[in-house]
Amino acid sequence: MILSSLPQANRVLSGMRPTGQLHLGNYHGALRNWVDLQYQYPCFFFVADWHALTTGYEDTSRLPEFTHEMVIDWLAAGLNPGVATLFVQSHVPEHAELHLLLSMITPLSWLERVPTYKDQQAELQEKDLATYGFLGYPLLQSADILLYRPGFVPVGEDQVAHVEITREVARRFNHLFGREVGFEEKAEKAVAELGGKNSKIYRELRRKFQETGDVASLEQARAIVQSNTRITVADRERLLGYLEGSSVSILPEPQVLLTPTPKLPGLDGRKMSKSYGNTIGLREEPDSIAKKLKTMQTDPARVRRTDVGDPEKCPVWSLHQVYSDEPTRTWAAAGCRSAGIGCLECKKPLIDKVVADASAMRSRAEEYEQNPELVRAILAEGSEKAREAARETLDEVRRAMHLRGD
Repeated sequence: MILSSLPQANRVLSGMRPTGQLHLGNYHGALRNWVDLQYQYPCFFFVADWHALTTGYEDTSRLPEFTHEMVIDWLAAGLNPGVATLFVQSHVPEHAELHLLLSMITPLSWLERVPTYKDQQAELQEKDLATYGFLGYPLLQSADILLYRPGFVPVGEDQVAHVEITREVARRFNHLFGREVGFEEKAEKAVAELGGKNSKIYRELRRKFQETGDVASLEQARAIVQSNTRITVADRERLLGYLEGSSVSILPEPQVLLTPTPKLPGLDGRKMSKSYGNTIGLREEPDSIAKKLKTMQTDPARVRRTDVGDPEKCPVWSLHQVYSDEPTRTWAAAGCRSAGIGCLECKKPLIDKVVADASAMRSRAEEYEQNPELVRAILAEGSEKAREAARETLDEVRRAMHLRGD
């Protein structure tokens, strides 16, 4: 999906579990994309501290510290609180209420089939994960997303399943509770409000989708509705629901925004992860970075300096593809295949680049490290802004479920 082709008015939402200071895998896998997205869309980025409890409920004493350190990394990496909304999940209690309400309508089998549910059970066998919270974490993710009614959720390919279950939950909720007296009449009036040309196009695209199931027509019609600034929020929801049937789209289905996620190996060649102890921190000291990279695993075929190697079998080569320019990559690949350079020589320009980036991060983080109140103020302001959006959604959800007096 090409970012420039997407409607600019749509909100983007994503979150990250607080585990303390971030590492290079976190940065290149998500944070770097967030920095770019904040200048293209209205973005909401949150600290998913409740999600940290799903696997780490035994000891929560360091959660405040981990949250603080992670947000400093966000700011040092370039997230701008004047542009994006940064907040803490637990500071917006509406997340919990929507999660509870959605749990009443979500089939148990939907949660059990989420791929990462079984994957994490296998990876974290030393932990007791036979808890309601762990089983329900995909639905909490869905509540996190749907609460802000975003147009897009940026994910890598391994997280697409979480957005898909969110879309299914939204579809089920809208089917059960999206009925409205006089809906078709109100929807037809809303079509007219789109304007002459757009009204005609909308009707034709709706007809094509409902008669032939043409998904391209559905997406095109949605884009027309989402980009129209003349209609009210209520009419926008009616028009989105009218495309697929005869109900209001109270919880719009978010779209997957596939983002570049370069494969960044850890020091042992496996995925970079704190649980494997193979990471390089985003703000790590130069001597520590150099020591780690010098001992990083390389192509096992290069036992001696004179042995030729294959860059595609070397974890260091994956780092070169992220950090090095084309001339450096060409030099490293040719030297590896011919044994013209040794592994330490190959790592030298990589070490220099990673050290330089980490130094810049430490420099930008210094202001926030010395002024923790500034970080707290940023999160407090962002959390209040997030609550405003969350209250609006939850108000409509309660009304649809007849949980309000009016």
